Amino acid sequence: MSTVDYSIGTPTFEEVSPADEAAPADLAALRPLPRISIHAFCESDAMLRTMERMSRDRRMAKVNMRVTNGGTEAAANMFAGSPTPNLVVLETSAEPGNLLNELAPLAEVCDPSTRVIIVGRYNDIGLYRELIRNGISEYLVGPVQMTEILASISAIFVDPEAEPLGKSIAFVGAKGGVGSSTIAHNCAFGISNLFATETILADLDLPFGTANIDFDQDPSQGIAEAVFAPDRLDEVFLDRLLTKCSEHLSMLAAPSLLDRAYDYEGMAFRPVVEILQRSAPVAVLDLPHVWSEWTRSILADADEVVITAVPDLANLRNTKNMLDALKKLRPNDRPPHLILNQVGMAKRPEIAPADFFEPLEIEPIAILPFDAQMFGNAANSGRMIAEIDAKSPAAETFSQICHIVTGRSAIKKTKKAGLSKMLGMLGRK
Repeated sequence: MSTVDYSIGTPTFEEVSPADEAAPADLAALRPLPRISIHAFCESDAMLRTMERMSRDRRMAKVNMRVTNGGTEAAANMFAGSPTPNLVVLETSAEPGNLLNELAPLAEVCDPSTRVIIVGRYNDIGLYRELIRNGISEYLVGPVQMTEILASISAIFVDPEAEPLGKSIAFVGAKGGVGSSTIAHNCAFGISNLFATETILADLDLPFGTANIDFDQDPSQGIAEAVFAPDRLDEVFLDRLLTKCSEHLSMLAAPSLLDRAYDYEGMAFRPVVEILQRSAPVAVLDLPHVWSEWTRSILADADEVVITAVPDLANLRNTKNMLDALKKLRPNDRPPHLILNQVGMAKRPEIAPADFFEPLEIEPIAILPFDAQMFGNAANSGRMIAEIDAKSPAAETFSQICHIVTGRSAIKKTKKAGLSKMLGMLGRK
């Protein structure tokens, strides 16, 4: 018998077969699990791989999980001399007539509050009813996918009456100065206006954030108070820190001051993001271009990640590195969205968009041409592109981005040339 402890904070990545893949769309609907302990006992290699993958999922960030090779006997022997966790996941090949007898030694050593999920081999409704009557929380017929187990655990430990968590969308640049913050701010404004959805924009670049400038605001408080006073953080305190930007958009502004050093622990922003998700249907997170424990933590936990790049070699390298790193941090989620920005700047050597995307093996959700006058006027006047010219191609592109990152099924098409036509034109240039 061998036992492995999995560190949730430093996940690793391995290739998995298509049969082991979980559907990202199904996973996206599941809430993060609370701070519980889980011990899984696996008889088969397939079940062992499934539990290993589940241990690295971002929805398991707070879970203390152990995985052991073995079945019912191994579990009974282990818990005879140690306390039982909140949940035991047990794989067994026992026949229906013998299963309850096999579970008897485990029942004698289990704490009454411990929940048990059985993964068996037989699809037997009579067995299922008998197990439920005897206190088993769930019976699943193997082989099971990770989504099934996560959903079963969520049904046990997540309150169905709880308010739904809002969607978190993290925007980050492949390099400094690529316009990630501008895109994040315009998307936050667009989401709040297009869908009449309460949206919170959090500027996480505390020393140099520009959200207050872009929205022509001068708040006295903002995200610094939330990050550096986590013991005071709740919905009421957050409401006092928010600045109203429009009817459905509120901002958690950065101080943009250099009167102190902004050093953070790896989990420093997690309480802030969690309270944002409980407070609004959409939280837009504007991240600075740094790679540290706290930015990795936010990118690993976010529901959607949007990378902005410009068409040069450094951006191509950085985008490739970020995509590879995020694939390891988020092995069960959709890949990040990619936006190519500032395309067609006069006299600047550029990589053609088609050549930029080919080594990345990813298609962009939008290409934004360089337009110094429109974006400069918007920034200097403290307004968004949709406020400057709602019918401009850039405004329509932002509308399309908003539809995609929020998972809307109907994507607004631009009236001008589509993405494929634009790619062709840029390639010819």
